[in-house]
Amino acid sequence: MAGFTGTLTAQVVALLTNTTTGVNARITSIEENDSTLKAVGVRSIATQNVSPEIAEISGQALYPSLLVYCDNVQNLMREKSRDFSGKINLVVEIRHTQETLKQIESNTELYVDAVCALLSDARGAWGDGASYSGAYRVDYEPVAFGGKNFLQTAKVNFALDLSE
Repeated sequence: MAGFTGTLTAQVVALLTNTTTGVNARITSIEENDSTLKAVGVRSIATQNVSPEIAEISGQALYPSLLVYCDNVQNLMREKSRDFSGKINLVVEIRHTQETLKQIESNTELYVDAVCALLSDARGAWGDGASYSGAYRVDYEPVAFGGKNFLQTAKVNFALDLSE
């Protein structure tokens, strides 16, 4: 299973890091349409599922950051003749930090909006039996201590259908 989960995670990272349509290009576009928003571009995109505490202790935390990982795999056996026909649940975790509480949530929402816009444009076939319907769920976590002073995390959860 690591083969297709790793491949799909890498495809999401490729979407996020694309210089013309990726997340930083979308952040710039959102800011141009709303002059009240000011955020820095995403500094780190990694394929890891690591807690903020461990990332900070190890010295690998660069904010704002996106972490891409597979949350779970469901072989639903929809197609009996296939080895796998089910759902791959992926997560793009957004982490944003700043020194004050002022606008931390609106800045985090800006990053989430950029990721969601990118996913909306990625609907359809992804190749090799994978497809994305366009559905996603966003979970916001409360602001906590971390990073520069305060840290907020949001998780964009979405599922890819896979038949292989």
